[in-house]
Amino acid sequence: MNLDEEALHGGPDARGPVPHDFSTNANACGSCPMAAQALAQADASRYPDPRYTALRASLGGFHGVDAERIVIAASASEFIARITAAVARQGGRSVWLPRHAYGDYQRAAAAWGLDVRREPEAPTGNALVWCCDPSSPLGESQQGLAALMDALEPSSHCVLDLAYEPLRLEGRLELGTAQRDRAWQLWTPNKALGLTGVRAAYAIAPRDAAGMVRCLDQLAPSWPLGAHGVALLEAWTLAQTQGWLAASLDQLRAWKREQQALCTALGWSVMPSVANYFCARPDVPDAPRSAALRKAGVQVRDAHSFGLSGHVRLAVLPPASQAALARAWQAARI
Repeated sequence: MNLDEEALHGGPDARGPVPHDFSTNANACGSCPMAAQALAQADASRYPDPRYTALRASLGGFHGVDAERIVIAASASEFIARITAAVARQGGRSVWLPRHAYGDYQRAAAAWGLDVRREPEAPTGNALVWCCDPSSPLGESQQGLAALMDALEPSSHCVLDLAYEPLRLEGRLELGTAQRDRAWQLWTPNKALGLTGVRAAYAIAPRDAAGMVRCLDQLAPSWPLGAHGVALLEAWTLAQTQGWLAASLDQLRAWKREQQALCTALGWSVMPSVANYFCARPDVPDAPRSAALRKAGVQVRDAHSFGLSGHVRLAVLPPASQAALARAWQAARI
C-alpha cells in the first residue's frame, strides 16, 4: 500500500464538512449532552495536572483497575505511534495485523522499519500484535480473537483496539478478564460521544506491564491532553453519560436496519456488521461517483486503503441523511 494513501481518513477535508457525512463512525445521536456540558465548563486558562492523577483514578475506577495501569494518550493514533516506538526501542522487529485494518497501524510500523505480517499468518516472537473488535472497517467481531490471544508468546505485546466497543449493536466481546488483562486495551470515547473533534484517548495496561508503562511515559509529550480532553474523559465515566449512550444504541439499531435496506434497494452488496457502521459494494465502481456525491453534500469512505477495493464504508446516519445518499447516488447514475 502507498503510505500517503493509508494516511487518508474520513471526515472533513480541505473543502470543509458536508451535511451528510457517512465517512466517519461517530455516534449519529450525538453530541452527548453531558459531555458537551463538561466541555463548555472546562477551564482552558491553565494547564491540567501533568500526571492526570484525578483523571487516571476516575478511569481506573470506571474499569475496575488500578490507576497505575491507565496510560493517557492524545488520541488513538498518537498511542499507536507511541507504543510502536516503544516496542521498536525494546527490540521488537515485527508487527502483526488483521487482514483488514486501520492504516495507522502499518504507517507506524513502516516509520520504524518493522516487518509487517498479516492474517492468516500467525504472529511469532517479540511482535506487536494489533486486534480490533468490532473490527475496522468491517464492523465484525474479530474471528478467533480469544484463541489468538491465548496463543501469543510471552514476549509479544498485544493491543486490543476498542474504539468501537461502546458502539457495538449486537453481541458482546468474547474475552474473559484474564485475556483482557493480557492485552493493552485502547479506548477512544469521542466516537461514542459524538465528539470526534476532541482528541482524547487512554489505554489500560496489561497486568505486570510496569516496565512498558514507564517506557511509554518516557516517550510521551508533556500534557498530551488539554483541559477539553480531560473534561471529555471525565464525562465519559459518568453514569448519566453511559445511560445516554445505552439509549442511543437503540436508535442506531433502528437506523441501521433502514440504511442496510436502502443500500440493498440501491443494488449494493451489504456486508455483515455488529457495529454502527458497515461496508458495502456499490452496484458499479463508485470512484467516478464519489465526486458527485461530495458535490451533493454526501461523503462516504472509500475502503480501498483498508484492502477492500470497490467497497465503501458507511456510518449509520439518520433517515434524512439516508434519503440524501439515495438521491445523490441515483442522480450520479444519470
